[in-house]
Amino acid sequence: MDTPSQVFETTVENQRPYRNALGSFSTGVTVVTVMTDTGPVGMTANSFASVSLDPPMVLWSPAKSSDRFTAFSQATHYAIHVLRHDQHALALEFAQRADAFDLVAMQNGQNGAPIFDDCLARFECTTAAAHDAGDHVIMVGNVTRVLLGTGAPLIFSQRDYGTFAAGI
Repeated sequence: MDTPSQVFETTVENQRPYRNALGSFSTGVTVVTVMTDTGPVGMTANSFASVSLDPPMVLWSPAKSSDRFTAFSQATHYAIHVLRHDQHALALEFAQRADAFDLVAMQNGQNGAPIFDDCLARFECTTAAAHDAGDHVIMVGNVTRVLLGTGAPLIFSQRDYGTFAAGI
């Protein structure tokens, strides 16, 4: 049986129900990668969206509270890897540690960002803009190169992972 709907103000006390409401919007799961002076850094993110087809642009939004924030907010080049339904463990590893590259066959992309081919799609980007947005920054990237793989996407919704079922 469904629980009744809630209506609430967006106060500090209501941060968890607010996050739950945001989680009602299902998203894909990505791993964003960047090369730093000390080596490659990766991070799991679900704040990815298309911005423009002409020119080709995408966005994603790292949290300012992340210990990896500086690496990404200062990056001139990065890559966004859209994960397949069978890459749940990879998403969890990159959420926990920036150096989970031992789980993928990494190489340097066209612009120097660390990339891996084992994913549903990959977007190699040059930073076009960074916009302050509360406790996050919106990173807008010009897409310079794309890999398109096959399979079903890994989905994040309502604080859990799943996949897409076509034809419903």
